[in-house]
Amino acid sequence: MAKKKEASVVLKETKSKKKSTMDEDAVGHGNVSDHESLNVMDESVLASRMDFAFEVKIPKERVAVLVGKGGEVKRELEGYTNCKMDIDSKEGDVRISGGDSIKMYALREVVKAIGRGFNPDIARLLLKQDYGLEVISLLDYVRNKDHFERVKGRVIGTEGKSRQTIEELTGTFISVYGKTISIIGDLEGVVVAKKAIESLLLGSPHSNVYRWLEKNRRTLREKRAVDW
Repeated sequence: MAKKKEASVVLKETKSKKKSTMDEDAVGHGNVSDHESLNVMDESVLASRMDFAFEVKIPKERVAVLVGKGGEVKRELEGYTNCKMDIDSKEGDVRISGGDSIKMYALREVVKAIGRGFNPDIARLLLKQDYGLEVISLLDYVRNKDHFERVKGRVIGTEGKSRQTIEELTGTFISVYGKTISIIGDLEGVVVAKKAIESLLLGSPHSNVYRWLEKNRRTLREKRAVDW
């Protein structure tokens, strides 16, 4: 009778050990599965980030400026932003990829600016946080080809005087290229320069626009002095 009781106890202990071992195995396999799932998710997120890209098209004649002598400009811009540019020189297509969407956006603006006639040194200002690019289409303000040339000439001025005056009074850079007028500068300056250019495009006398710019500059200086 005692032997039967001992055998029963041993049998129960054996079953208990087997169940415990099975539970540990199950937990162990569960952890491996979770870990593998996390790895798959991480790889998926990483892949989606690496696949994220901006695409910009610039005039084919501006590709050489973007690339630079021996690829110098392209390398510098990629280094500043930790992004990669794939450039199709035949079509003017530029693909920008990287892991930081903010830096990718900034590089896209630089590429657009170079495509709109700015030299790389000025276009690089767009990598600064408070700088912006504004592109105005001349086609929105003209009726025909002759009118196009007159309107374009109003912004440029004799020997570039009009453009230079707006740049000086707003602290911006202006490029008249093809069918567009583009502005680079701090955000306040860009807004003011855009308004001045649009006034000229709509026929306002140069003298009126210059007076308004000078008044606006004085007001802005006074405001900044108070804030300081």
